[in-house]
Amino acid sequence: MKFSTKEDIEAPIEAVFDMLGDFEFFERAAMRRGAEVQRTDTKNVPGVGMGWRASFPLRGKRRQVDIELVTYDRPTEMVFECRSPNLIAMLTVELVALSRSRTRIMVSTDIKPLNLSARLLVQSLKLAKTSLTKKYKLRIAEFAKSLEDRHKRVA
Repeated sequence: MKFSTKEDIEAPIEAVFDMLGDFEFFERAAMRRGAEVQRTDTKNVPGVGMGWRASFPLRGKRRQVDIELVTYDRPTEMVFECRSPNLIAMLTVELVALSRSRTRIMVSTDIKPLNLSARLLVQSLKLAKTSLTKKYKLRIAEFAKSLEDRHKRVA
C-alpha cells in the first residue's frame, strides 16, 4: 500500500536537505511525543547505514520499529527502511530545486505486510485509503510549512 504527495517549500534545496538531515532534531521531537529513540550505529556524519530503534505507544500497545537510512544522495534523496515484526515500510523523500529559493519535496511511504495479521491490517487500511490519503497529505503539508518557517527563522 502506497501513499505519496508533494509540496513546495520557499527555501533553497541545500537548506531543505540540511534541515531533513538534522536527525538529532527529529530524535528529540519523537522523544517529546513519548517515543524512546536509540541510535543503532556509530556514524559521526549523516550517510547510508545510519540506524535507529524506536519504541512508542500505539493503540494501547508498545510498538517497536528499526529504521535504517538506505539511500543518502545529497541534496536530492533520502530513503528510510522501517521494519517491525509485522510490517516493512519504505519512506522516500525526494527534493527538486524549482528555483534558487524554491524546492519541491516529494514524500512517499510504501507499506508491505510480513505476515497474515499484517495483511489483514493493510487490507483494512485499503478500505479507508481515501481518508488516510487526505490525512497523509495534510501532515506532509504541515511538515513542509514547518520546514519553511524554520528556514525563515534561521535566514
